Amino acid sequence: MTSPHPEPPQPIRTLIADDQEAVRRSVRRILEAQPDITVVGEASDGVAALELAAELRPDVALVDIRMPRMDGLELTRRLAGPGAATPVRVVVLTTFDLDEYVYPALRHGASGFLLKRSGPALLAEAVRAAAGGESLISPSVTVRLLQHVTAPRRTDRRSAPVAPLTEREVEIAGQVAAGRTNADIAAELFISPGTVKTHVASIQRKLGVQNRVGIAVHAWEMGYAVPGPA
Repeated sequence: MTSPHPEPPQPIRTLIADDQEAVRRSVRRILEAQPDITVVGEASDGVAALELAAELRPDVALVDIRMPRMDGLELTRRLAGPGAATPVRVVVLTTFDLDEYVYPALRHGASGFLLKRSGPALLAEAVRAAAGGESLISPSVTVRLLQHVTAPRRTDRRSAPVAPLTEREVEIAGQVAAGRTNADIAAELFISPGTVKTHVASIQRKLGVQNRVGIAVHAWEMGYAVPGPA
């Protein structure tokens, strides 16, 4: 017999990796104030974080860039990259808004990139977005990404998709690049969220990317990203 009171959804299991105890304590306090997020572990370096991720199987890992033993970029690659044994959604959380951190992190499969000054609300939303297969990037980083990938010098780096995108897939990729969710895209294009999800999965396959950030980067590079919300 079906229970008249369905079980509440399980909270998002989150791992924090940062070499500063004060930062870990602050992030934990912010996240554990949310009813749908729980912190399952903390690590002060990349090696410990990798070991904890294998043991605890978190849904999302918040990863600092500069850590001893293994930095956040390598940790991101091992947790979220193509060869990850048990993939974990990664949100990079850092003080340093530098190109040499942003682009490798996203290429290695990060689902989000936040500056530590972003604030509690954005931090919680980034965890939720990553857990739901979406992505969230600090607004200042998004602007610089757009400037970077639309600059003339990036033309030689364009990579062709494994298979060509359909007209509808190009349209949806452009919407993804604007930061819109599946529900937003469905409303905009008058299709169901399930149909959008199917298209997004197909686009990822064709482009050989790990997540929506990879779709967005490709759309920006190819020039069919649509303007984001004001």
